[in-house]
Amino acid sequence: MTRIKVNEEQRLTLQEKLDRQKTQAERNRLGQFATPTALAREILQYGIQLLPKDEPVRFLDPAIGTGSFYSALRETAAADRIEAAGGYEVDSFYGEPAKSLWSETSLKIHIEDFTRAQPPANEAGKYNLLVCNPPYVRHHHIINGQKTRLQDRAEQTCGVRFNGLAGLYCYFVGLAHEWMREDGAAGWLIPSEFMDVNYGRALKSYLLNRVTLLRIHRFDPNEVQFRDALVSSALVWFRKKKPAAEYDIEFTFGGSLTEPKESRLIPAKTLRHKDKWTGFPVREAKESASTITLSSLFTVKRGLATGDNKFFILSKEQISGNGLPMQFFRPILPGPRYLQADEIPADASGNPDISPQLFLLDCPLTEEQLAAQYPTLWKYLQSGKPSVSGRYLCSRRAPWYSQEKRPPSPFICTYMGRGNLKKNRPFRFILNHSKATAANVYLLLYPKPFLANALSRDPGLAKKIWQLLNKISSEVLLAGGRVYGGGLYKLEPKELGNIPAGELLDFVPQALRQVPVQRELFKSFV
Repeated sequence: MTRIKVNEEQRLTLQEKLDRQKTQAERNRLGQFATPTALAREILQYGIQLLPKDEPVRFLDPAIGTGSFYSALRETAAADRIEAAGGYEVDSFYGEPAKSLWSETSLKIHIEDFTRAQPPANEAGKYNLLVCNPPYVRHHHIINGQKTRLQDRAEQTCGVRFNGLAGLYCYFVGLAHEWMREDGAAGWLIPSEFMDVNYGRALKSYLLNRVTLLRIHRFDPNEVQFRDALVSSALVWFRKKKPAAEYDIEFTFGGSLTEPKESRLIPAKTLRHKDKWTGFPVREAKESASTITLSSLFTVKRGLATGDNKFFILSKEQISGNGLPMQFFRPILPGPRYLQADEIPADASGNPDISPQLFLLDCPLTEEQLAAQYPTLWKYLQSGKPSVSGRYLCSRRAPWYSQEKRPPSPFICTYMGRGNLKKNRPFRFILNHSKATAANVYLLLYPKPFLANALSRDPGLAKKIWQLLNKISSEVLLAGGRVYGGGLYKLEPKELGNIPAGELLDFVPQALRQVPVQRELFKSFV
């Protein structure tokens, strides 16, 4: 076994040993997820090809950990070609053992916060190959004024100001701009969510306007790259070079970097006009020529957040067993996994005719009124008050046991789901005939006034609309939403509202024209 391979075996042993000494919560807070050996090697093999063959390598990893990328570099490039190698590690728990591990090599590890480090003063000291798996630290863990400091410094460095919801990895990309040589290449292994979310707009602006974006490879979310991180990853390659006015960017998906499942060249001008990039390069995610979206027909809202489902959502048996007054409960749908069918019938009282039949506690009376008039309900609330009333949502409500106003909707969509497109749909549209509201595991589609009026005059329209909602392809829905590690798909209200209306566009005008009172209203719709 060569010395290089021995070092990698030692590194893997060290990584496993150190990881065992930290809790999952600690590593999540600091965003510490080591890059697997095979993936690191594949990334460096690709990166080396972006440099001229006779150009010495000056390598930098701003979040080096135990050195997986440096180890892969040594396997990929000849030793005499590596002119310099540097790394930064903010956590001495990993950094000091890594320094010892690589002490006999040219790698210089700095136990320092990269976001505070000063870049080289001249071009000669900068780096032409930067590869990094930056810490995946969410914005709410960036505290004590650090966010403003990072925003200001990144704006000075790369010319864009990141949204306050941006994760730490965005700042790493922006701040590293000063460390790179002109024409140097950078590869960033980062969460793919930046391609879809609002806070990712600044990063996308940087990639399109300040550097030449070369390639984005999105890993298949069903093939999680990090066994301990619930994120879907993307590898972003760019060159520090002002982009041409028009050029194509390679988008690949799934498989490996060398043999992706899907590959397609996307013009930069196309990306400039797209809010979401995860629809690329999958060819089946066809563009809709229609500008009419579901938000033209529906107001989409998240289901209500109770603050504590176990305390506020009860079965009829629990309500009866505690002697609670039924007038302070309203029906609510169970979670998607308990719905055996996608059409919810109603009983004579308007409650969902399904099992389990659940009800939401929602009372406007004060505790003093309840103690005097409804002592059993007061007693129940007192039993949960110590543990429930102080929770974030409950503490901001008056009284703490009141609920959001979410009237029942005839059309409901699941908020998240897992699914293999060849087997089943990740999202379900549900036709609700009952008076039940829904919790925040669902999205509620409230028909706009002109459509609501038509439905009130012809209730049969609801079933046809529901059937057409279910004809929206999974590919279109996935392209409009977002995906996380392990194949978890999500649709936020605005994202569902932006989905093209599809065949509904053809059907709704016909339906409205059949109802005379709607003709004038429909003119404004079309």
